[in-house]
Amino acid sequence: MTKDKKKKKADKPKETKKAKKHHLPDLGNDHYEAVEAHVDRMDKKTYEHEIEKLHVELVKLLEWIKHQKLKVVLLFEGRDAAGKGGVIKTIAERLNPRFCRIVALGVPTEKEKTQWYFQRYVAHLPAAGEMVLFDRSWYNRAGVEKVMGFCSEEEYTEFLRSCPEFERMLVRSGIILIKYWFSVSDKEQERRFQERIDDPTKRWKLSPMDIESRNRWVEYSKAKDVMFAHTDIKQAPWWVVRADDKRRARLNCIHHLLSLIPYQDLTPPPVKLEPRRIDESYVRPPITDQNFVPEVY
Repeated sequence: MTKDKKKKKADKPKETKKAKKHHLPDLGNDHYEAVEAHVDRMDKKTYEHEIEKLHVELVKLLEWIKHQKLKVVLLFEGRDAAGKGGVIKTIAERLNPRFCRIVALGVPTEKEKTQWYFQRYVAHLPAAGEMVLFDRSWYNRAGVEKVMGFCSEEEYTEFLRSCPEFERMLVRSGIILIKYWFSVSDKEQERRFQERIDDPTKRWKLSPMDIESRNRWVEYSKAKDVMFAHTDIKQAPWWVVRADDKRRARLNCIHHLLSLIPYQDLTPPPVKLEPRRIDESYVRPPITDQNFVPEVY
């Protein structure tokens, strides 16, 4: 090999294995959700270490929301099996359920179908000092209802026109509205669908509607693009979470949520337990009078 060839080879920048592994398509690419994102999966030990710290901060945030009488609404949208339910559960699992509520509405009743479209969602909005997490929301109309033909073209058009005004009205009323879209690739969605089929405890998550969504990937992509074009407003922008790695998605989403609401640490000091007072006058009834659960394990 000549000196010139050696020099050219040396001048050529090397692409490290790590750089290739972490490369992600630009979110600006319209075909992002149809492209597999090659991300190394976060290991369980690292995830548990990080989520433990974020759980502490979430408790602090909810205490601040209660103290300041804030009203917080979080919307979680995205494709089927994108990981919305997992992050909602992760956010809420250490929080006081009296002040942090999860709303996952089913199919509207015949009566609800005759109401103003937003009416059944308004009933679940937070009071002062509460945080409400919507597992899917009024954006059903812009997604599944549009793609599956569950609403008329007039109803769909009216939603796109009125939704931004509805959300601006919520924000003007003092509600903090945060909207997350969980983006998952087609190959990862397919893998999760198959995982649900193979696991009897997860099979209930796979509905006929989910199966049909596999055949309408492009239609859902187009509906999402139109939805973003009309409802990604300054007062309540959409935040996209890359969700091919569930653990990273949960950590990134929670970390981002904590950054959007300034809060202070109001954690009360530890309580000192005094010795238990003993009352020797108490006579316990016979233990045989009680019914016990059989100790099978």
